Amino acid sequence: MQFNLPILLTLFRIIMVPFFILTFYLPFQSASFFCIILFIAASLTDWFDGFLARRWKQTTKFGTFLDIIADKIMIITALILIVDRFHLWYITLSASIIIIREMLIAFIRAWIAEFTPRNVILISKISKIKTSFQMFSLIILLCKNIIAEEIGFNLLFTATLLTFLTMLQYLYIVWRDIINH
Repeated sequence: MQFNLPILLTLFRIIMVPFFILTFYLPFQSASFFCIILFIAASLTDWFDGFLARRWKQTTKFGTFLDIIADKIMIITALILIVDRFHLWYITLSASIIIIREMLIAFIRAWIAEFTPRNVILISKISKIKTSFQMFSLIILLCKNIIAEEIGFNLLFTATLLTFLTMLQYLYIVWRDIINH
């Protein structure tokens, strides 16, 4: 296996997670700023590593797999931190729905790659919009800014709805493939 810059960027995203957690819990006023910077850096790196891999024709199965894992680790970690911060049932429910969907889709993708003629499920436009809502809501909720919390909650609820819809969309595609083969 050859390591290239896109894969190294993805690994860097995974390595950032403990620092992300640490900055979230630091007892300094400016700590949330650094926490948000790390989360934004991870989000931008997620886009950038994929862009470079496609541009330089360095896409690999390992890189694609690692990218998905890095995404899930960062999103799930941020959701756990948000749940820990707010202790509200509706935040916990939203986080649970998103985490369950992320894990379910990861398992479905692995299953499809291994056991079906279809190698991949293409990412839908709704799924990309969902990811944007997730990222923006988490950035706002990581701010620890009471004024912005309502906006963050609304974005998270929208992301949760889109998460549920994309989960149904993926399940429909998989079910249709199973029936047709």
